[in-house]
Amino acid sequence: MMSILESPLTRKLSTFVALGDGDLETLARFHRRRRSFLPGHEMIHEGQKEPSVFILAKGWACSYKLLPDGERQIVDFQIPGDFLGLRSALLRTTDHSVEAITPIEASEVLASDIFEAFARAPRLATAILWAASRDEAVVVEHLVDIGRRTAEERTAHFLLELGARMELVGLGDRTGFDCPLTQYHLADALGLSAVHVNRVLRTLRDDGLLTFQKGRVTFDDFSRLTALAGFDTSYLDQDGPLLR
Repeated sequence: MMSILESPLTRKLSTFVALGDGDLETLARFHRRRRSFLPGHEMIHEGQKEPSVFILAKGWACSYKLLPDGERQIVDFQIPGDFLGLRSALLRTTDHSVEAITPIEASEVLASDIFEAFARAPRLATAILWAASRDEAVVVEHLVDIGRRTAEERTAHFLLELGARMELVGLGDRTGFDCPLTQYHLADALGLSAVHVNRVLRTLRDDGLLTFQKGRVTFDDFSRLTALAGFDTSYLDQDGPLLR
């Protein structure tokens, strides 16, 4: 098992707060219950009462809402360093479902563990609140994607955002990142059909902007792609610790 200093969650939270020894000790307690899940496993289901919270260490998951007619809207994708179901620790029932996309390793954290950590390590509590606020900012941007951006703009913006998030935890850079998502995943997240996603990705590739092939997103022209999407990373708030 990786050390707490190497964990994606530590890297992520350290973006906002310079964590001290006491904070790191508390974070280490979060990782006592390690679990593995296979692709397709529903880790959290909508309407669940008193669910556990998970911290993703390896693999990808998605959070989604399932409509009565069987249609699915993916709200976001979770990558290493992300909390799964953090909001559910404060709500009586879970308002969305979470499913493993790839084989997953995650730490199970009880709500009582989180509340105890808030009391013991207020700086860490502030960092976790930052992570939750950042997740909300991401979802707001996804709403703008679906409501106001063209298909090309929203696809470019969404993949640039995933790239920035992967870079934060050491799993990507401005050249690109490994990505296990299918065109059906992107369709459910972007409000497009899989056929339309395929056409958009072909257009972006033919224009020399982006290539998504064989499980990897490659930013062929990062500057032009950013300009097309109007991508501004300020909402991700990952420019370095605010609290030192």
